[in-house]
Amino acid sequence: MPFELRHDLAAEADRDTSARQDFVSQLRGYILNDMAAAMRDSYESRVLPAFQRAHGRAPQTQDEVHAAMRSNTSFKFYSSVRYNAQEMVWRSVMPAATQSLPKLEAKIRLLSGKSGGSLTLDPQLTVPENVADLPVHLMPGGYAPSDSPLAGAIYDHGLAVFSAGFMGRDLDDIGLSMSNYVKHRYPDFKPTRILDCGSTVGHNAAPWARTFPNAEVHAIDVSAATVTYGHGRAESLGLPVHFRQMDATNLKYADDWFDVVFTSMFLHELSVRDIQKFFQEAHRVLRPGGMLINMELPPNRELAPYDQFYLDWDSYYNMEPYYRTFRDQNPEDLVQAGGFAGSDYFQFTVPQFSYMDEADFAAAVHAPSRIDGDTGRLSASLQWFGFGAWKRE
Repeated sequence: MPFELRHDLAAEADRDTSARQDFVSQLRGYILNDMAAAMRDSYESRVLPAFQRAHGRAPQTQDEVHAAMRSNTSFKFYSSVRYNAQEMVWRSVMPAATQSLPKLEAKIRLLSGKSGGSLTLDPQLTVPENVADLPVHLMPGGYAPSDSPLAGAIYDHGLAVFSAGFMGRDLDDIGLSMSNYVKHRYPDFKPTRILDCGSTVGHNAAPWARTFPNAEVHAIDVSAATVTYGHGRAESLGLPVHFRQMDATNLKYADDWFDVVFTSMFLHELSVRDIQKFFQEAHRVLRPGGMLINMELPPNRELAPYDQFYLDWDSYYNMEPYYRTFRDQNPEDLVQAGGFAGSDYFQFTVPQFSYMDEADFAAAVHAPSRIDGDTGRLSASLQWFGFGAWKRE
């Protein structure tokens, strides 16, 4: 059976649609595990020895690995199948989401405010070109084609297929893992206001409301479609989240307002200049003693050349133009450019909260950070990477 969304906005799917989604999801899991392993074996048994014979050394950069792999049959086959599977993800969910749109809009209206959350749109907001004009992740129409919640529905259902069962019961494992890292690593830290920036449909904002039920949780995105859908989604799950259409580089909040500013897989969608603007804004709206925390893929500087090459596949073949550029940065430098002190920087890795006992997770958050080729990668040995900083003054 395919992964099934558990909230009231889940689109109705007939048996053919469910079978198609199940096939694509299983294919994704096969690509990211079996085919990826076969490609690495081909690199180590053929490409690497040939490179060493030609150059008298192993590749020193991911660019050298990429160039050496381009003619490799395993790499070409892997890339072709993975690219097509990405398009198949969207094709498998779009018909049902589109057909369900009238019911979806009615449900959102019915659910609005039911659980204490809110929705605020900004018709005057200019959606940035990297969102408005690009089909990021190859998603047809992109994330902000209109104010209709359809794009949010397509993303939510597509992520359920895309993640192949690695993202938790409500596609919320990143948010659960990051919020519970904070809860167990800093037990005396009791946030009362939390902001998720670049939240899309709020699947990783809602878990903060679960972990810190006494906190006021806000979620922003430039896309009216995703925050509208996200509001209905959170209300359906009984979680009060305040969604606003807003640009993270120009936050409409007062100084010293939040205890936590959080992002998940958001920074790699921005240029370095916009990351710096966002961090400056995050620093401004955080109260003294507050925390900036970001979940992302690990920086290239901490990975071997082949692992850099593997994780940056999306930058070249999945319509994510800033992906590689971000991962080439030093996160600590970015945080300091945003106004945080270098001495207040932190980074960490954690296992997936959804798939282990909470006591074991609580013990794991105090273990030494371990970054390897499986960090951030959807696989059986997945662990998440996070970094951020405290605002001391």
